[in-house]
Amino acid sequence: MVNISIKGLSVSLGRREVVRRIDANLKPGELVGVIGPNGAGKSTLVRAILGLLPLREGAVHIDGEALTSLAPRDIARRIAYLPQGQTLHWPLTVERLVALGRLPHLGPMSKISAQDQAIVQEAMERADVTHLAGRVATELSGGERARAMLARALAVGAGALVADEPLASLDPGHQIDVMELLLGEARNGKLVVAVLHDLTMAARYCDRLLLVDKGELVAEGAPREVLTAERLRTVYGIRSQFDMTGPAPFVVPLERIREGGD
Repeated sequence: MVNISIKGLSVSLGRREVVRRIDANLKPGELVGVIGPNGAGKSTLVRAILGLLPLREGAVHIDGEALTSLAPRDIARRIAYLPQGQTLHWPLTVERLVALGRLPHLGPMSKISAQDQAIVQEAMERADVTHLAGRVATELSGGERARAMLARALAVGAGALVADEPLASLDPGHQIDVMELLLGEARNGKLVVAVLHDLTMAARYCDRLLLVDKGELVAEGAPREVLTAERLRTVYGIRSQFDMTGPAPFVVPLERIREGGD
């Protein structure tokens, strides 16, 4: 399984420093939620961890090996990635789209094997897209497309999964299904990192939260430690009703705190 160590990670986009001096250790067997307001640097952080953005400072190690020493193909075998958004440019069927998840394991000019095909079928079942196998992915609804892309990430069979806003476009039932699936992956020993906006889902399913604001890690820990009234006020600028003590914790935003207000 995969362990990711982050030390002093800073990333700049153009002249703007988007992520500043973040330290974290992401361990196998846990579901880690990355939360924070829009523009906080969450997606930039996870893309940097995957080697998709250059680091301005700091280092990332995967199982003790420096990220910079690993080939992109090697990273792709170890960490499956579900990017934000589901833009598709080719009219592939869902089954062929999901099969793309096996590419990191195939050699040049290799064909998908019976074992690969079995992994693809299992991934489609787990993401609830088996009935869409013959449909053209570009013609799916946003929610169907989101689940197909999740199936592609599952088909990689990596020891870690990084999912950037995996609940976007999903109805409430499928949101629950996806969070249960991600938690199941973690309970089976994988490292799962999910960028989330739904604080109730983050509180209910995540083992640990990283709260990012203005590019900095402002809090880290169990959901009940991170999601406090004061942090929701200062980071998100909201008043909320919440209960972090029961078996089904929840966070309900009530109103935006306007400048000059209480």
